[in-house]
Amino acid sequence: MRLRDPNPVIRHASAGDAALLAELGKRTFVETFAEINTPEDMAAYVASAFTREQLEIELCDPAATFLIAEAEGLPAGYAKLHTGTPEDCITGPRPIELVRLYVLRDFLGRAVGAALMAACLDEARRAGHATIWLGVWEHNERAKAFYRKWGFREVGSHVFQLGSDAQTDLLMERAI
Repeated sequence: MRLRDPNPVIRHASAGDAALLAELGKRTFVETFAEINTPEDMAAYVASAFTREQLEIELCDPAATFLIAEAEGLPAGYAKLHTGTPEDCITGPRPIELVRLYVLRDFLGRAVGAALMAACLDEARRAGHATIWLGVWEHNERAKAFYRKWGFREVGSHVFQLGSDAQTDLLMERAI
């Protein structure tokens, strides 16, 4: 699919977007990780993380902000920011976590991820944060390269439980 308009539209999610976010989350997670994880671990994680009910709960959390990217009038991806207690290795002042930055495979390499990241940084800056941090799977080379390009640096790691598989996420941070 070739986009005619290279500038995605970014908007804040509303309570009515729970089903859309669940579908986007499920599709992007499966597209990205299914080939390198067991079907059982993938099914277990997707069944808990990407249901409409789970996204409704997350959308009601006052510490969470969701941004949806649309390109050519179609949903292309989303990001989730969350305030709260950071991991111990996050040392920058007034941190906010970038919990998810998901882009559908059809939109990779088409500025959707960049538009979402820029919107996340703007949103965090407006909310008074000075540091943004995230966790990224140690084997997700494309995502690690993207985050490094945006100035993130590795500061630690933690365990991410995918079904029965304890995986390692690298923790990265950068100043806003």
